[in-house]
Amino acid sequence: MTTDPLLLMGEVDAATGRLLRTVASFDAADLAAASLLPGWTRGHVLAHLARNADGFVNLLTSARTGQALPMYASLEVRNADIEAGADRPPTEHLDDLRRTADLFAEAVAAMPADAWAATVQARKGPWPAALLVWGRFREIEVHHVDLAAEYRAADWSENFAHRLLREAASHHAMGPTPPSMVLRLDGSEHEVVIGDRVGAPVVAGPAPDVAAWLIGRADGAPLSVTPDGPLPTPPEWM
Repeated sequence: MTTDPLLLMGEVDAATGRLLRTVASFDAADLAAASLLPGWTRGHVLAHLARNADGFVNLLTSARTGQALPMYASLEVRNADIEAGADRPPTEHLDDLRRTADLFAEAVAAMPADAWAATVQARKGPWPAALLVWGRFREIEVHHVDLAAEYRAADWSENFAHRLLREAASHHAMGPTPPSMVLRLDGSEHEVVIGDRVGAPVVAGPAPDVAAWLIGRADGAPLSVTPDGPLPTPPEWM
């Protein structure tokens, strides 16, 4: 998958369209139903996605202007905004998602070429501006699955699943006690190794299923493990 943020915007637009079609099918009862995220309804997930777009606009503006703008005013404000927006009617959620998606696209279009080389202050620390479009794409695709509607990890493209998997594997490998495992992806000759490969279990399956399991969005039921035994437990992701 390309790392060029302008080329990747086509993927963001397509993912946004898929998300909006799902949200347009929700009524109030659907929004009040549980998502895949503990303690969050679907309304919470959608409020987060809208406020996340605002946060990425802040970071793009910071990269473009050189101002030290944080993604969110604070963690407390972020959480309060999600709670305040979770119970809105379906039309308000849909309008908010459309509006903030447009603002994100406009902020990307306004970026001069040299601004992509900047480093911005994301929620968990410094981040290259060049990865902001990928970050928004990842948020949309993963949280679309979190809505527990008809969109599943199996609907992710192979390119997206491979990039998400490798990012999650790198995150886990840099942890204080990385779990040792070897990931083998259907149709790929390459392996992804986390920790010490000597004696490590080999987890195999389609890239979307491996990626969803690795980030805690699936139980890994479609995956195989060699030697026979339980799947390793991946650390918390994001």
